[in-house]
Amino acid sequence: MNAIAASHPHAAVNHPTHKLKLLLKREFWEHKGGFFWAPIVAGAISLLLTLMAIGTFELMIRRVPEHARINVEGGSFQINGIDLNMLTQKLSPDELHQFGGGLDFALYAASGWPLVVLIFVVFFYCLGSLYDDRKDRSVLFWKSLPVSDRDTVLSKVITSTIVAPTLAVLVGLVSMLGFLTILSLVALFHGGNPVSLLWGPASPLKVAGTLIASIPVYALWAMPTVGWLMLCSAWAKSKPFLWAIMIPVFAGIFVSWFDLMHVFDLESTWFWKNIVARALLSVVPGSWFDVANVGPVNVDGPQAIHSVVNLGTMYSVLATPQLWIGVMAGALMIIAAIRLRRWRDEG
Repeated sequence: MNAIAASHPHAAVNHPTHKLKLLLKREFWEHKGGFFWAPIVAGAISLLLTLMAIGTFELMIRRVPEHARINVEGGSFQINGIDLNMLTQKLSPDELHQFGGGLDFALYAASGWPLVVLIFVVFFYCLGSLYDDRKDRSVLFWKSLPVSDRDTVLSKVITSTIVAPTLAVLVGLVSMLGFLTILSLVALFHGGNPVSLLWGPASPLKVAGTLIASIPVYALWAMPTVGWLMLCSAWAKSKPFLWAIMIPVFAGIFVSWFDLMHVFDLESTWFWKNIVARALLSVVPGSWFDVANVGPVNVDGPQAIHSVVNLGTMYSVLATPQLWIGVMAGALMIIAAIRLRRWRDEG
């Protein structure tokens, strides 16, 4: 294999997989600030806010009079200098289970900051993906290389739907572990056992698995917005942001004003939800839960989060027509963006 590659050096360069790898590297390095550093900064801010909140709490309990106590089932404990180990010994198994659900909710929140940043990164990346090359004329250089418009656009699609969310999820998992580590240190400081108090009741592996498993669903669900933004990026001569927002929003206003959806026996809210929102907000992680088969939630309290956010609920979206119609619509708009990129460059 190596001998063949050595005797044909251009074969490896021209191989489609190698081209795609180089294009993906190009997209990452050109947008490293958004794909890599922005989620890291968001995760660091979440941990900093956690430290600030804990520090504020510690100062507050230090100012509480020493004789002040809190009552729990089975006894009462002093607030100032509280012993977490003594406190948790009085918790019933059901209370500890509910406490674990609250911890899992906090883990999702701690890992969610990079995912919030992902929304803006993917949105503006897709919006400028084909427009910026024309604006700074760098497209002339890239057109001189043996890379087709199809490969270039598809590399941007893969970057926005797979690479960017994967990096955001990985940074979110690191933030989650950092959050648990901070809580573990606080538990040790107050005489608690982090294993029995935090790592045991919580489900960090389940949370991590759910976040990682959400990447393929995100890639498919985000297709309408990715396709629409890239189509606007390839088509607009200037101000692609205004065109991308105004066309679906004004279409929704037009449909609502004239009640056109009543012709199809549908409310105008259907148009806003399935056309406008899908075109602009499908890059929001978790926006697919609106069509997911959640089912009845029989658990009360924080533990109910696992009845809503789980693999069964998430992958039930794959059986909905909303997902696959969106995928087809996004694919058609991406094909149009490929054609427009060629036409804009040649014209």
